[in-house]
Amino acid sequence: MAGVALKSCGPWRFVKLARSVRFSSIPSLGFHTAASPMMGRTVAEFDQAKNMMSTLKNDPGNEAKLKIYGLFKQATQGPCNTPKPGMLDFINKAKWDAWKSLGTISQDEARERYCDVIGSLLAAEGGGSAQVAAEPARSGASYDSLLVTTENNITTITLNRPAKKNAITTQMYRDIISALGDAAKDNSVITVITGAGDFYCSGNDLSNFTKIPEAGIQQMAKDAGELLRDYVKAYIDFPKPLVAVVNGPAVGISVTVLGLFDLVYSTDRATFHTPFSQLGQSAEGCSSYTFPKIMGNVKASEMLLFNKKLTAVQACELGLVTEVFPESSFQSEVWPRLKAYAKLPPNSLTLSKQLIWSTEKERLHAVNDAEVELLVERWTSDECINAIMNFFSSKSKL
Repeated sequence: MAGVALKSCGPWRFVKLARSVRFSSIPSLGFHTAASPMMGRTVAEFDQAKNMMSTLKNDPGNEAKLKIYGLFKQATQGPCNTPKPGMLDFINKAKWDAWKSLGTISQDEARERYCDVIGSLLAAEGGGSAQVAAEPARSGASYDSLLVTTENNITTITLNRPAKKNAITTQMYRDIISALGDAAKDNSVITVITGAGDFYCSGNDLSNFTKIPEAGIQQMAKDAGELLRDYVKAYIDFPKPLVAVVNGPAVGISVTVLGLFDLVYSTDRATFHTPFSQLGQSAEGCSSYTFPKIMGNVKASEMLLFNKKLTAVQACELGLVTEVFPESSFQSEVWPRLKAYAKLPPNSLTLSKQLIWSTEKERLHAVNDAEVELLVERWTSDECINAIMNFFSSKSKL
């Protein structure tokens, strides 16, 4: 369960919008109350989401506000049809880019995404449903840090801690196991895992290591090992096609389990990092087996032993990622493709997947057991404890 939330940097984040892009800057337009003849959310549901946005207690950040702005414009006016602002007009240019990046997605789909984003933010604050006035599409369970929806024959599990870069808490591990279990039994054809906000997932929340039970660190390590075993097992045994939609940087456990997915689609601004030795830990997620098999021993060692961070293009060239898309068109290209896949005969997909993985499953379970056993030993070692303490110490100085 190694991994650590890292700071995002690079040219994609060069515009500092500060407080200039506010919810109040999103125009308030009049709507008809009748349901739209198009499929998806009605205009009334869209209006409700717009109204619920004002109940948010916390500023969701510029990235989220730009996404909301772009989706609002796309939903109400269609594809971007205004001239691009000048290079020095940073605020309006960023807003224009957010709208333009949605390409030609329909107003219906933009309305759908808009409702999902607002619902996600409300759910993160514990102040509302993760879906805004949606048709019943949840998997039955309700989660604090996950958004689970089922639509168009796709069950989507969204890691929903954007303020913490979707770092996985102990409870989130349990919730993801439960969500995967429900998805395995529902009527969906494929299952997608993605992240809310700028990050796909920053790995294991290292604050998990600060909650030492009365029984001591040995018991904590043992319990964490059993949870990790069950978590990875949920991926190994998942019966349907499993797709990762990597919307941003990925770290630790969120990277290592990618070898157990059937498809991995990534934005070109994503990175892939497994800093295990840096934290005195060792590989997990069956990566000690899948990574050498996917990319060869030498390249796998660069990642798993020497903490090499891969760009999305590098990860694709090595076979860890199926395909890379430009950030500007990532969502608009990936989801129509997934919706097309979800129309394929479900039994054929499931049986074909089982056939592909049948010769590997026994080996993967054995690898998972071996990795967990070593990690339990690592977590109780002075080397690992000192590395984690050093991490928290350096973090407190920032």
